[in-house]
Amino acid sequence: MPVTLALDTATPYLTLALLWEGGELESSREVGRAHAELLAGAVQDIFAEAGLPFRADQIIIGTGPGSYTGVRVGASYALGLGRVWSAPVLGVCTLEGLVVGSGPQAVSLDARKGNVYSAVYEAENSVVSRVIEGPAKREGAEFAAAYAHWPQHHDTPPSGLGLLRAGLAHGAREWELAYL
Repeated sequence: MPVTLALDTATPYLTLALLWEGGELESSREVGRAHAELLAGAVQDIFAEAGLPFRADQIIIGTGPGSYTGVRVGASYALGLGRVWSAPVLGVCTLEGLVVGSGPQAVSLDARKGNVYSAVYEAENSVVSRVIEGPAKREGAEFAAAYAHWPQHHDTPPSGLGLLRAGLAHGAREWELAYL
């Protein structure tokens, strides 16, 4: 099994996950806007905690939506590591890291001024299996009301392992960043 690193800096959380033969680790901690200062050390720390050399065979990046600076910090770091390690960098929508469990669910992040960046997914074991309504910016109260009967996850910390598994399932080699 290849060593896989996932990272997401699109939200106020610094979200990481590491998967390797025989183990997995994840962390998600609120850092506000300090992603640039903390990302490199946090990635080195997760490798050290796993007892692995500082090298991954593939990298998965949360592509947003998120803050302009946060999204670019994570993407730049992932692309830099990918080049140094000769590892592919796969992109997956940050909203997929908010998916929990199985079944249909609505996920969203605050997009300010009463709006949310949201999507509606069908999930199996915390991985998106079908996109019901793709990521888009919407009026928050309207979105919440439209999916009031479904589980909703709004502004929760992204799951690093959820993002990692989404990337392994359907991460894109050609990806674009999405901003709030």
